[in-house]
Amino acid sequence: MHDVPAGEVKDLELDAILFQHRKNYEVDQYEILSETQRRLPRIYLEHDPPQEHPTNTRHWVDDPAMLLVHVTSFNRLMWDNNRTPAVVIDHGVMVPDNVTYTGENPKGIVVVNNIGKRGRRLGLDVFEKIREQIPLDLAGMGSAELGGIGEVPHDDLPALMATYRFFFNPIRYTSLGLSVCEAMMVGLPIVGLATTEMVTAVENGRTGYVETDAEMLAERMRYLIDHPAYARELSRNAADYANQRFGIKRFASDWQQVVSRFLENFR
Repeated sequence: MHDVPAGEVKDLELDAILFQHRKNYEVDQYEILSETQRRLPRIYLEHDPPQEHPTNTRHWVDDPAMLLVHVTSFNRLMWDNNRTPAVVIDHGVMVPDNVTYTGENPKGIVVVNNIGKRGRRLGLDVFEKIREQIPLDLAGMGSAELGGIGEVPHDDLPALMATYRFFFNPIRYTSLGLSVCEAMMVGLPIVGLATTEMVTAVENGRTGYVETDAEMLAERMRYLIDHPAYARELSRNAADYANQRFGIKRFASDWQQVVSRFLENFR
């Protein structure tokens, strides 16, 4: 990847345009790209599910000549994609090869940025309710304000997570978080709400547990804390699954195939 001053973009010879934000699509392309560049094959990468109505929100891209790429099947299902062809490319993540799960810390770790400000959608109330019963450490931006361990540099996060017995995702409604994928790759059993794409990523009793009942989740966590050997069994399964589904080679291959096919059809 190369950074280019905005004023020089219109002079570049490009093959395709990739948008990742609504402002990029609705405003920036007309201020930064040339008219010729705006006629190139264009792809919009949508990272999130609808933030307004969960099922009746139309995506702002409505163009049969474009391609809409979602990062989860749940997102593609929930958006009204209009006339735009839509495909899914799952997340791809990398963690250091020398980081392996130990689970020595009989606690759960939660990694959510600014959960205190983002409230119920990110599961603040679920986190606080379960923290009263189960030892949980919170990491991420703004976490220190809630008694957490603060923001952890991304490169240091895998090694930190690897020491915890399990990873807890309290989020009600979002895309599948990269921290969940990274935690699985490290080998943490995943515990979370049975919502969004989480229900496809976590298999109960094999890679972790997902439930819609917070009290049931607390029981699952307590069992993992009391039975470290069982947690290690789930750990091995989680790492195997994550390497197959979220491996960076699979991710790069999927993008290569999707873009190549789209460019070929565009011609």
